[in-house]
Amino acid sequence: MIDNLFLISAAVILISALLTITAHNVVHALLYLVVTMLAVSMVFFLLGASFAAALQIIVYAGAIMVLFIFVTMMLHQGEKSLAQERHLFHFSTSIGAFILTLILFCELIFILFFMPLDIDNALTHTYHSEFISVKQIGKQLYGPYSLLVVISAMMLLSALITAIHISKSAHILPKTTKNQEAKL
Repeated sequence: MIDNLFLISAAVILISALLTITAHNVVHALLYLVVTMLAVSMVFFLLGASFAAALQIIVYAGAIMVLFIFVTMMLHQGEKSLAQERHLFHFSTSIGAFILTLILFCELIFILFFMPLDIDNALTHTYHSEFISVKQIGKQLYGPYSLLVVISAMMLLSALITAIHISKSAHILPKTTKNQEAKL
């Protein structure tokens, strides 16, 4: 039974990742990426790593996706961009993300209500020899790997600063005339 749930989650991961790459609209790509992150958290949950699943949802599906949407909104191009977004976004175009999310939700409901209550313990003993606490993860992250955590934070900060710079410089650049474009 768990193998089937894992295969469903893996299929959702593959489909939503493929749709993330092929989506023409940035917002749709972000929606598919959120579905991918939720499906990965479902795989973590099936493996008995409920803390990793919660971190996957909070960090990736929550914080980083909000950051991506924030950067996308900062690169907003004005009324022309709004008209394009209205033209491109219809509920029918985002039905794929909705269906994949519905599959994951049904899978989660099935796990919570129809599987034995000690499934988390059974899976933990199957795949892990010992339980790792949140305190141990924190000690590892901010102990030997603290430099990697700081580098990750700096990378996210530099991406945000770059988006702000690109957004502001697009408004400052003077418009060229047809004569100037012909000379170039």
